Amino acid sequence: MTDTKNRVLILGSAPSAMAARDWARSPFTHIVAINNAWRIRQDWDFLIHPEDFPTEKRPERLNAGQKIVSADDYVPRQNEFGGFVYAGGTMAFTAGYWALSALRPEIIAYFGCDMVYDGSGQTHFYGTGSADPLRDDITLRSLEAKSARLGCFGALQSCRMVRLSDRDSRLVYPSVKAKDLSSGPLLSTKRMIAPLQLEAELGYYVPSGRYWEAKQKFELDKIDALDQLWLSAYQSSALDAVA
Repeated sequence: MTDTKNRVLILGSAPSAMAARDWARSPFTHIVAINNAWRIRQDWDFLIHPEDFPTEKRPERLNAGQKIVSADDYVPRQNEFGGFVYAGGTMAFTAGYWALSALRPEIIAYFGCDMVYDGSGQTHFYGTGSADPLRDDITLRSLEAKSARLGCFGALQSCRMVRLSDRDSRLVYPSVKAKDLSSGPLLSTKRMIAPLQLEAELGYYVPSGRYWEAKQKFELDKIDALDQLWLSAYQSSALDAVA
C-alpha cells in the first residue's frame, strides 16, 4: 500500500461525477469515494466519510478489499500535515491528506470535487444536498488556498495533484485526462517555508480535529493572511515546476 506508483482517484458527488461510472479502472490503483460517491461504481477501495454521515447512507456490505475510513483513521493522518484548521475542514481535502499519508501515491486525481455550485437545481449526482464546502467555517474561507496547500504537501512526497474535470473548479490543480495522468507538473517545494513558518507561529493546532470547539483562539485576519501565502506559494511553485 506504500508503492510510490500508486495512482489515486478521489471521487466526489458533483452531478458530473456520474461520468466516472463508465471509466476504465486501469489508470488508477485505488479509488477513494467521498460520502455518497461509493454509489457511483462498485469497484471503489475506500469510502471516507465524516462522523455525522448518516448510517442509512452507508453501504450495507463491503466487497472483498473494500474498507471504510473513519475519523479514527483520518484525524491522526491529517494531523501529520498540521491539522484541520490549516488543511480545511471538508472531506475533499481530508481525503487528499489521508491518501497522501496512507497510500503514498505518485498521483492524486480529483473528479466530482470541483466545489462549484450554481445556486439552483441539482447540486449532487443523487439530487439536492447541502454544499458543505461553502458553509460558514473559518477553515474554508478560501477553498483555492486550501487546495493550494494540499498541492504543495503533495509535492513534498513527489505526488502530482491533478483534476479530471475541464470545468470551473475551486481546486487550483491542472486539468488532465485519465489516460495522461502524469502530464501535470511536479511542483517545487522551496516556496513552502513562509506559510509553514506562519503556521508554526500561529499554533492553530487542535489534535482532536474538533477545531470548532476552539474557534475563539482563531483570528480571521491571520487565517486570511495564511491563505494568501499558500496561494502565492503554489502559484510560484507552479512556475518552478518540474515537467
